[in-house]
Amino acid sequence: MKKIILFLAVGLVIISCKNEAKEVETKVEEVKEEIAYASYGMEINDVDALTSERMMEHYKGMKAGDTVPTKMKAKIIEVCSKKGCWMTLDMGEENEVMVKFKDYGFFMPLDAKGDVVVNGLAYVAETPVDELKHYAEDAGKSKEEIDAITEPKLEYHFLADGVLLKK
Repeated sequence: MKKIILFLAVGLVIISCKNEAKEVETKVEEVKEEIAYASYGMEINDVDALTSERMMEHYKGMKAGDTVPTKMKAKIIEVCSKKGCWMTLDMGEENEVMVKFKDYGFFMPLDAKGDVVVNGLAYVAETPVDELKHYAEDAGKSKEEIDAITEPKLEYHFLADGVLLKK
């Protein structure tokens, strides 16, 4: 009987002292921060979009009639209050870009604000007085402000075929 008890005790000690290494598998997932956008027009993404400052460098090297296919990020200043058929973007240092939409194929929400990515053609153009007055009217400017427009203006423009509006 002593032999059985001794045998059980030794077996129990061996089993309890057994050092079992458990392998724990840790999964590391790469988390890429995705920015939620509302898409208008052609489907685009925000990869390789130029900053507004970098785009201004291109604009400053252009003359009336030049065009550059590009994609850029900027902040909305104003959207057409009647249909959303144009918007102006802040390019820094009191510069702005007038954005129209290719073939009037899409419009922006009237209350659109914040950051956007636009894809299309950047160009410089001379805007005639009657068109400047029309934009001022659409923007809800006063009669005095509209009447004060008397000369054409050399402006930065963008013809967008796709827009991403940050949600």
